[in-house]
Amino acid sequence: MDAVTAQAIPFPDTDPDSLAALVQAVRETGYSFTTVTPATHAHVNARPQNARARNLRDVLGWSRPFSPEILPEAVLTALERAGAVSAQGDVRTPNVRLSSLDGELFLHSAYPPSAADAVFFGPDTLRFAAAVVAHLEQREAPVRRAVDIGCGSGAAGICIAKRAPDAEVALVDINPAALRAAAVNARSAGVGNVRLHRSDMLTAVEGEFDLIVSNPPFMIDRGARAYRHGGGPLGAGLSLAVVEAARARLAPGGSLVLFTGSAIVEGRDPFREAATALCAEAGLSWTYREFDPDEYGEELADPAYGDVERIALVVLTATRS
Repeated sequence: MDAVTAQAIPFPDTDPDSLAALVQAVRETGYSFTTVTPATHAHVNARPQNARARNLRDVLGWSRPFSPEILPEAVLTALERAGAVSAQGDVRTPNVRLSSLDGELFLHSAYPPSAADAVFFGPDTLRFAAAVVAHLEQREAPVRRAVDIGCGSGAAGICIAKRAPDAEVALVDINPAALRAAAVNARSAGVGNVRLHRSDMLTAVEGEFDLIVSNPPFMIDRGARAYRHGGGPLGAGLSLAVVEAARARLAPGGSLVLFTGSAIVEGRDPFREAATALCAEAGLSWTYREFDPDEYGEELADPAYGDVERIALVVLTATRS
């Protein structure tokens, strides 16, 4: 993962109209980009030939410094109007990235995502969205109210809103930068059934939900960055808090889809044990599967993971009868 000491690039606190215009200008070029992990990003950008950007993907995907003349004029103008670029002499540096998912472009923080309030988007975002879409495809009852807890860029909630246009979809996050990005992304995707709330879990929204989804931070992060630090035992604190919140607010027939990570210790999965016990106490039926048995192996060098043999990506689905 990226170093905590890397230069922090704040997400622009600027006019949302200008940011939406930037997304549209980029979309019109046919741009697409699949965002990689910070570790892969660092390896690729460290190659000598990648010191400077040569095209639009290098700028808004790989976050490389660039000379203004390499960009289409409409995109450069939109970047400047949105305050999404920094200048040092004749060299520019982008302050945002754009990534592809579900036929849309999602605005999020530039690399490295080292700011405490970074708006993160990466491979786990794609995995999480895929798990949510798969649940929707299997679900028989319509979704009337849904919420994405810790929405970040808003990707999963927007995927729900596109597929359930008559539903009320709440995007909640404690991070104001995430809500700014999610608002632009919802607008750019053309979904009008999304509402944004600054909220710690579900404290700022009322009522029950047919669908609760979340991809909370699950790592032990010495920088305590909001998008990454899970707290609690081996980073599971926020994931367990999501289960606690969901079991109190699921409507009859409603489901929680939780995509998270779990630190496996000597063959045991302590998060599974704790989370499914919470579900059982609330009378929820549940399924649990490992989406990927071994991710983030580089984290095991941290002494905090001294007893952990692997970090699995998991999906917990819990349903109220």
